[in-house]
Amino acid sequence: MTDNDFKGMQENKKLLQLEEYIKAGKIAAEVREMIREKNWIGKTVYEICEEVEGEIRKRGAKCAFPVNTSINEIAAHYTAEPNDPITITDSDLVKIDLGAQINGYIADTAVTVCYDAQYDGMVQAAEEALSNAMLMIKGGVKASDIGRTIETTIKQMGYKPIANLSGHSLEQYTIHAGRSIPNIWSIGGFSLSENTAYACEPFVTTRDGGGFVRNGKIKNIFALNSRKKTKDEEADKLLDYIWENFNMLPFALRWITKEWEEKKARGILEYLVSKKAVQAYPVLIEVNEQRVAQAEHTFIPNENGVTVTTET
Repeated sequence: MTDNDFKGMQENKKLLQLEEYIKAGKIAAEVREMIREKNWIGKTVYEICEEVEGEIRKRGAKCAFPVNTSINEIAAHYTAEPNDPITITDSDLVKIDLGAQINGYIADTAVTVCYDAQYDGMVQAAEEALSNAMLMIKGGVKASDIGRTIETTIKQMGYKPIANLSGHSLEQYTIHAGRSIPNIWSIGGFSLSENTAYACEPFVTTRDGGGFVRNGKIKNIFALNSRKKTKDEEADKLLDYIWENFNMLPFALRWITKEWEEKKARGILEYLVSKKAVQAYPVLIEVNEQRVAQAEHTFIPNENGVTVTTET
């Protein structure tokens, strides 16, 4: 194989990856806008997660992670338990964070659903910060400068950014690929690489918020850490099932109760977490228990600007 042949193969691979990122982004954006327009009052979080995940699959993608339905002071990482009875009321602020993937190439996007007018400004601050961040992006832009833009926008609108939550780089079958897009200005940091996928997700809280999140006790999102066998037949069977169906991407208990009875599945998962074969992610709660809003896009910088894969 000549150098030109190898370069040609690499270029073709990049084009195919870009196509799959864009396809996943189009699907995620369509579903996000459906979420934005729908009235979810009276629906349980289980019904929301199942419906949103079904819409992703219906459009020809797989879920990149369980749909997050994080309510009020919970900023992120809450997904429905099997038959979860928590019900949305007209005073709730609900972050619905979803991911679609095509062959492991991910689109990650989120919208905050709000039916109480007193929180509309906070939702708008998250959306405005995201929009302003997207306007400045191209290859070589510093992540710290994106954080400055997000922080400035949110503060000018009278709210606080969540300092210890950030966006992230994406790779095939990897939702957090090692690089962070901050929501505040920070010293140093890296410059955005062209043709690399990132998610940008401003989180906003009230003036009375601490501007940070802490880990909660609930852990209902999981991901594979290791495929090393445990010598427990049922646990090893579940490990294989996780790898074959979700690869290294996050999953929910709901997703495995089609194959295992709920109580048994929960017990095996707890065993796998204790063996460090599976990781459990805690919910993230605003430290002063103030409400939180979120907005999110996936984007790919290039020489002249940016492709926002989840833009409508």
